[in-house]
Amino acid sequence: MTIAPLRKVTLCGAQYEKTAILEALQALGCMHLIALRPPPAEIEDIAPADAAAAKKALRFLTVVPNRRRQIVRDPGFDVGRFVETVSALMQRLREAGDHRDFLENRIAEVAPWGDMVFPPLDRLKGRRLWFYRLPLRHLKTLKDCAYPWQIVGRDNRFAYLVLIAPDEPPDNVLPVPRTHVGAKPLSALKEELEDVEIALEELRAQRHGMTRYIYLLSVNLAEADNRASLAHAEQQTRDDGRIVALQGWVPEDALSAVEAIAEKQGLACLVEAPMPDDEPPTLIEQPEGMAAGRDLTLFYQVPDYRSWDPTIILVASFCVFFAMIVADAGYGVLLLLLLVFNWRRLGRSSTARAYRRLGVAIALCTIVYGVLVGSYFGAAPPPGSRLAAMKLLSVQDFPTMMRIAVTVGALHVCLANAMIAYAHRGRRSAVAHVAWIAVIVGALALWLADLTGPAARTGYGLIAAGFGTILLFSSDRAVKRPRDWLLRLFDGVRSLPRAMNAFSDVLSYLRLFALGLASASLAVTFNDLATSAYRSLPGLGVLAAALILLFGHALNLGLGIMSGVVHGLRLNFIEFFNWGLPKEGTAFRRFARKEVQP
Repeated sequence: MTIAPLRKVTLCGAQYEKTAILEALQALGCMHLIALRPPPAEIEDIAPADAAAAKKALRFLTVVPNRRRQIVRDPGFDVGRFVETVSALMQRLREAGDHRDFLENRIAEVAPWGDMVFPPLDRLKGRRLWFYRLPLRHLKTLKDCAYPWQIVGRDNRFAYLVLIAPDEPPDNVLPVPRTHVGAKPLSALKEELEDVEIALEELRAQRHGMTRYIYLLSVNLAEADNRASLAHAEQQTRDDGRIVALQGWVPEDALSAVEAIAEKQGLACLVEAPMPDDEPPTLIEQPEGMAAGRDLTLFYQVPDYRSWDPTIILVASFCVFFAMIVADAGYGVLLLLLLVFNWRRLGRSSTARAYRRLGVAIALCTIVYGVLVGSYFGAAPPPGSRLAAMKLLSVQDFPTMMRIAVTVGALHVCLANAMIAYAHRGRRSAVAHVAWIAVIVGALALWLADLTGPAARTGYGLIAAGFGTILLFSSDRAVKRPRDWLLRLFDGVRSLPRAMNAFSDVLSYLRLFALGLASASLAVTFNDLATSAYRSLPGLGVLAAALILLFGHALNLGLGIMSGVVHGLRLNFIEFFNWGLPKEGTAFRRFARKEVQP
């Protein structure tokens, strides 16, 4: 995968053909437009006022499972009226759902007093019923109550009390406030709830029936977006009397198609290579199977056009870092089984299949690293077994694991410098990036050799040579006057403090060791707890041990996945990108039509 080479294309034609030219380019869908006049309003401001309601209606229908068969042709389909119908249905469903929730809460509040049917006031001689939910510990306060009362219900916490009085009793008659139960009896509330549930079923059936128009609604929305995009593009051209000019970036492999449009419509076409002061957008070319890696790359930063595509290295290093953080072959097998169990569901689209491949790579790396450290759900392999023979590392060997983590970090940062040096080949700054590799490798050799021996002397030499080269080659400033040499030297001096950044960035990879140790320690701890429960609780020990193992390892796996994703990506986005992608670019945005598949 590479960053696609682009060319700046300028097209000029007659003003009256402006719309036709833009429509042809929009259908082609390979140009990133360059504004030739002040920036226009955002696309969303140009879109029709009812576009938001239509998109909301589409989301409302697309979440319905088991959609109806799609209608692809309906000459009488009125999208405006349909959106109004869906919006009204949404409102009725919301109101019915709120009413149902209200009734359920009211029934739960009234149920302890039973099905109370209130008699007319004249039968009670002007007296009324007042309801209280009295905690059992306050029952003794009823001895001093001056009003007639009756307990009509009781549970393990409250006594449900009814007082009879012509007016509301004062607040101090009981140590709790009065409960409002409403005028409707429990039976009437239940009947009303049943009616609301039936109405909700009918509304849901209407919603399910409307799903057959999802395709037609999507087509109309896409067409509205296309019109808005076209209107936005019309505000980026330069109109000079009877001439219109537009400009944009086009991938090299699409130039022939643009030139064919220019020839067909009689347009003047100028194709130029990017100039040094141009800032072309970045278009990453990749196979379909690497869409997940592309998304990970663009999630944090868009590489600069003159830089390089880090997708493959990011995916590979992310898988390795994830494996080192989880550090258990059993968890890797479990992740792989989860992927296999959801294999078909994760294969419904090309993007989902790309993420499925990434998941398989992560699971396999976790299994391999778990075998190397000899951890299987926190348990060690049996002595003398084949699995024990494949154990080459131990997470409890602190010195060795720290050396591995720091070495991995140093190599990762060196790889970033090597890639940016290759991308900037032919420039003086590329030599400076190679010098930083020498400094990092020299410092690593010093640390591994404990500052003595032949390796240490080599390390001192690499550090000295690296810093000297950085001092002289960190600047791409042109030398036209004698003082420019001093300015270049000053730029080199300003680069030397990055040595502290290199030191801290490499040490940041110690988190691989720390998090891997934490994951392994938690797994062992849960195993020990389960063993203790099994031995100390005859009979119930098996159930207790099983629950501890199930809950403990599920929790540890969840923490491991979160740590692996967050810190595995962080080491790439922060430390690696800091050295390998010092400048951010802009994403290539195609001026293209939206198409909807039935």
